[in-house]
Amino acid sequence: MSKADKLGVSASFARAQPVSVSSRRAAIAEATGAPTSGVTPPSEVPIEALAHNPFNLREDLTELDELAQSLASRGQLQPLAVATRLAFMEAHPGQTDGLGRAPYVVIDGNRRLAAAQLAGLKTMHIHVNDSLAASAADILESALIANVHRVDVAPMDQARALQELVDVHGSQAQVAKRLGKTPAWVSQRLTLLNLTPALQEKVDTGELKVEPARRIGRLPQEQQEAAATESINTPAPPRQRSTPAPGRPPAPVPATTPPATPRIMIATDSPETIADALTAHLTPDDLKAVTELLMTRI
Repeated sequence: MSKADKLGVSASFARAQPVSVSSRRAAIAEATGAPTSGVTPPSEVPIEALAHNPFNLREDLTELDELAQSLASRGQLQPLAVATRLAFMEAHPGQTDGLGRAPYVVIDGNRRLAAAQLAGLKTMHIHVNDSLAASAADILESALIANVHRVDVAPMDQARALQELVDVHGSQAQVAKRLGKTPAWVSQRLTLLNLTPALQEKVDTGELKVEPARRIGRLPQEQQEAAATESINTPAPPRQRSTPAPGRPPAPVPATTPPATPRIMIATDSPETIADALTAHLTPDDLKAVTELLMTRI
């Protein structure tokens, strides 16, 4: 039985034309069954030839049914970004558990791979880019950038990934620059990591909502449990709109009555705290009006 048959790879993969490669890379490829960078990569492989990325920022691949149905009915619209197993092993010799004998590691597209497995797809389209496997930080950064605008990334997973990037790049400002975000955006999400482990678990389960959790994360840990309990047990106030009686104009608001706004100390509070306070105390319409007013004065 050929090596291609043992790996379950496609005939197109088996027929890929080799180019000159180093003896070391060739020896590793022979021992592991991984394709070398000197082989013209295929654009489609059996699903068994793909391994999930060990650095994938999602701890759980959830809500796959709808995506699986879409893949089954419409097919795969976008190729998976993968690195060869060989490139991944050279960059991460201690992170090979779970790869099995798959010759490719998915860098971006792990959720689609899981959905395709659920849908029973036999093959998947791929785009091979070994530069994505250069370092753990690169893999994490690639996965985060690809998912940063997706709503299905769990908030705690995003916060943990951001912290790893801060550890690598040295500052929140550098991470924000690489992600095309503001430092405040990064800082706001990292506050979740200041929560106690019990409260982080409640964020994961959805019992504690993300917005109040970020505010609570700025408190000393000994005060967090009480604040979280109050937030969980306090129902969101219903939006109230006064409707004037038919034929009667709305009552005028006295000019001396100030609008109900949160008490904000501009000199001492951070922009994130001010934004959280406004969001907590203003209706969406009022918040929009304040934002538009601020924009006219900048």
